[in-house]
Amino acid sequence: MTTTLAETLIWEKAVEELDLQDLVKAASSVIAPLGPIRQFAARSPWSGLEQETFEQIARQFKDLCDIELFPNESVLQSARNRGEIDGKFLDEGLQNWLGQHSFELPRTAVEPFCRAALMENPPPNDLITLPDVKRLANKLSGLKSHLKARPSVKPVCQRFEQIGGEWALKDLNRHMIKWCKLFLDESQAVWPMPNRENGFYQAWRQLASLDPALKLEARTQIKNLPNEADMALKAALSQLEISHSETREYLEAHLLALPGWAGMMLWRTEQQTKNRSLLMDYLAVRISMELVLLKPFLPLPKQRREEQELLEPFIAAWLHWGNLPINGWYQLPAAEQKARLNLAWQFDKMVRNRLWLEAWEKTYEKQLREKIVLVQQLAAEPKMPSIAQFVFCIDVRSEPFRRKLEQIGGFETFGAAGFFGLPIETCKLDHHHSHPSLPVMSKPQFKVMEYLPDFQYKSFHERLQTVHSLKGTFKTMKHNLLASLLLPEVSGPWLSMQTLARTFLPRGAGRTFRKLIDTWMMKPDVELSLDRTEHPETELPIGFSEDEKIQYAKQALKTIGLTDHFAPFVVICGHGSRSVNNPYAASIDCGACGGASSAFNARVLAELCNLPHVRLALKAEGILIPEDTVFAAAEHITTLDELHWVYLPKLSDQAEEALTRIQAVLPKVSEEANTERISKLPNLKTKIKHPKMEAQRLSEDWSEIRPEWGLAGNAAFIIGERSLTEACDLEGRVFLHNYNWIKDKNGALLAGIIAGPATVSQWINLQYYASSVAPHFYGSGNKATQTVTAGIGVMQGNGSDLLTGLPWQSVMQSDHTLYHAPIRLLVVIQAPTEYVERLLNQDPAFKQKVQNGWLRLASIDPEGNWKSWP
Repeated sequence: MTTTLAETLIWEKAVEELDLQDLVKAASSVIAPLGPIRQFAARSPWSGLEQETFEQIARQFKDLCDIELFPNESVLQSARNRGEIDGKFLDEGLQNWLGQHSFELPRTAVEPFCRAALMENPPPNDLITLPDVKRLANKLSGLKSHLKARPSVKPVCQRFEQIGGEWALKDLNRHMIKWCKLFLDESQAVWPMPNRENGFYQAWRQLASLDPALKLEARTQIKNLPNEADMALKAALSQLEISHSETREYLEAHLLALPGWAGMMLWRTEQQTKNRSLLMDYLAVRISMELVLLKPFLPLPKQRREEQELLEPFIAAWLHWGNLPINGWYQLPAAEQKARLNLAWQFDKMVRNRLWLEAWEKTYEKQLREKIVLVQQLAAEPKMPSIAQFVFCIDVRSEPFRRKLEQIGGFETFGAAGFFGLPIETCKLDHHHSHPSLPVMSKPQFKVMEYLPDFQYKSFHERLQTVHSLKGTFKTMKHNLLASLLLPEVSGPWLSMQTLARTFLPRGAGRTFRKLIDTWMMKPDVELSLDRTEHPETELPIGFSEDEKIQYAKQALKTIGLTDHFAPFVVICGHGSRSVNNPYAASIDCGACGGASSAFNARVLAELCNLPHVRLALKAEGILIPEDTVFAAAEHITTLDELHWVYLPKLSDQAEEALTRIQAVLPKVSEEANTERISKLPNLKTKIKHPKMEAQRLSEDWSEIRPEWGLAGNAAFIIGERSLTEACDLEGRVFLHNYNWIKDKNGALLAGIIAGPATVSQWINLQYYASSVAPHFYGSGNKATQTVTAGIGVMQGNGSDLLTGLPWQSVMQSDHTLYHAPIRLLVVIQAPTEYVERLLNQDPAFKQKVQNGWLRLASIDPEGNWKSWP
């Protein structure tokens, strides 16, 4: 196929009017940015698509990628069998759907058909292939004209498959994966890809023209491609005869072909200015490569813009669900035949599964409401003043631990996002890299570092350098041809002992190795750079100004809801997980801190709240912290359900008494929380005699594929006073954020919670949802067969997409049973109705999420009335 210069210029002029850069940006909404796995942060796969309804996006992805975004029938049926779906809500959903449609059929014909389609098994395949059904379909073929569906735009390589070229898409993906791995590598390649500083397209073009995996003719074509990525993309689209109106959809289809590698490119474009054209480069490489591979076979037959539905499935549906035999069709007038076909077409599998999902969600809402209402009806016992207050992250894993702690008596707990409102980048002592410790939708504004006085730092630095030198030597020998031959003899005895110990005695070995490292390192108590210092070589200011210290302390305490009635001892609790040999370790750390422990943020806030001048300024703002009240910081280790102290300043007498009491009860709290949590893990059919020891084993066993459930099961986000839910067993499924509407007259606190913590929780919820309903596309498969690649992520084997979601073991109870319930997040706000209405009017993005089905909303007014919002 040849394209004249005039045709190319006409095409380029048309695309210039649309702006190709804008088209690439618009197309990128179908994928999510994917950061390195060491900073695994929850991202909704569809955050850029919320202007459409959930069902519309589900239909779009079914057309584009042939994936189902609603739970399948077996998952829904299992939920119903467990009593998680109330048939009353299913019937209500059906009635609402029928009320919104008109089929020119009597209700007595429509409703039984739809009810049977909802409740009974689908028609068997042999029914669709019956000769009588095919003959009837041919006779009714004239009625197909109104059942037309516009197909999605398919890449040329996929259309080539339809005419026998099955290798095309597979070959294209294989080449793209190879080049993406080379370009994005951060740690594994001994020889990095040359010319990476010039961008992906330039580096690829120079190397691919020498690639022996390509034929000489293909290499020559790559060498002669335009110098600039955008020009190459335009030329490729023109020669592939992609029309102007199809361009965005065509780019979307290619991005969704390998959403992981494309998502990593998108993430890089958002992180660094120098990479802002990286996604353009990716598309230029991919579509240029598609052109090179397929050029000998062009032009292909034109893709049909319209496809007619086959009538056989609709006729079979009426045979199976509507009790309408073949002979009955011939006796119907044409208008009724058309109406019945239309009903079967519209009440399709996606509508049915949506109604089931909504019934599941409403059933959960009803059960949650009944728990809360029951607690509110019980007479509340008068509470004694607390001797200690704990501020936990809203993470669902905090709820059981908080509940057990509160049941002891004398303790009060609060919930807030684990970054505690601090927009910081953290850098630990002698670490070469810092990391943002805040939600991924925000950028850090300050850097806080650990440091030591010079006389302490020198000896610690020398010990640390010894460790780094040993690691560096090992890595150098491993990648050196001659030294690698000697490496087994040098390292074999030590590594063999470690392997045997970790395999047969994981708990003891893990504790021993950790103790050895801690003893050798002897890390002294560090200080934090809270005071503003000038470092011209850093992009962010280090530390806070005096006004900023006051501002962030005040903002955090107000958001937490802790502005009066302070206990003598206040503990800010960050959280982190602990596991071994787990590429997904960051996924079970704090989501509000970008996939890291939030202990650092907890310490920063505790230190700010202990500063005398901060307290004095807060007093002027109406926040009076008693002189004897002391703030401390701890880390909730979620795999162990333990609190580890990270900051204990000098305590007042009352605070010392509170600490003594806490230390005495924590073992019991930990034991009870472990017992409840571990009993939910699979393969533990008998009662665990020593849950604490089992928890330690799970965290230290390097063969353990499920050290904990993480946030699996998350279902709701409650914004309100702790008294609303304090006596409820929420089963570790609810994010809990403190909120007192009386102290929020203008709604600013509520708006901030919705824009920040609620959004992070929604992303977490949808990531678990996606990994459950479409694990082959949005999950990451079996942990046991994953390969960590390029230092940035995981693959299945060495030739797959870069996997974007959670592993099978994070959402599945067994090979055939889901543990995580794939329902969309329910946000519950304890506030007057007018507060919620004001929020919806002032936050169009949140209102859009509610209206389009990306999350659900309910409220509880001061009188205890529950309202579900459309």
